[in-house]
Amino acid sequence: MLRRCASLCLAGLLTLCACSTNPAPGKQAARGSGIEPTQLGKSDMDRVAEAHLQDALASLRVLAEKLYKRNPKELKKGGWAKADDAVERLFGKQHNWRFPELEGRYGSDAIALAFKADYGGDRVFALMAGLGGMTLAAFGDRYEFYMFDDVNAQRLYNAARNMEIAVWKLGHDKDGEGNLLLLSNEMAGASNLSYEREFGKVIGNLDTLSRIIADKTNRAVVKVMQSMATAVFLPVAALR
Repeated sequence: MLRRCASLCLAGLLTLCACSTNPAPGKQAARGSGIEPTQLGKSDMDRVAEAHLQDALASLRVLAEKLYKRNPKELKKGGWAKADDAVERLFGKQHNWRFPELEGRYGSDAIALAFKADYGGDRVFALMAGLGGMTLAAFGDRYEFYMFDDVNAQRLYNAARNMEIAVWKLGHDKDGEGNLLLLSNEMAGASNLSYEREFGKVIGNLDTLSRIIADKTNRAVVKVMQSMATAVFLPVAALR
């Protein structure tokens, strides 16, 4: 009887060890192979937050690819052989969106750099690095969430408004000769508003999660009304 109990205990320990060595789903590991240890410390809200962050970053990646196609000259300015290299640098690994190429600028500061008339670097890279960093900051600078991690509804709301400012600047900020600094939506002939729709997904994503968290925590979000022509970026990273 004792030997049988010992065998069962050993089998259980081996099973736990096998589970703990499975790769984090990333983290593409088998979804149908059972519950992963890292999932045990997550609430439903944690999983919702992670899904919203992943969707937002996926849309930003699509936008980066599209912007490079419309603005191939930015690749040369950034020293990239092809757009895939720049996009992989931005989205290929976790780097917390701080790049030496941007001279220490991060989040909304990097977005502003992309629209400086005298900026000689890769505007697409600066813009997308800024948007990615701002989005991550809105989620508390975390890619994964666990039971006691908080996501700030005001940060998410502010990031959504900043995203709207960036979209407006894409369509309006011009150089000294009256040319748009970055090309996106094309209105001549057949209208192409795919950029606007993709940005709309990210903005809707941030706003939806902001409302969910505000309702859950009973914390009101302070809403801000600005004229797009004079709008300033709202704080995201500094909020606690």
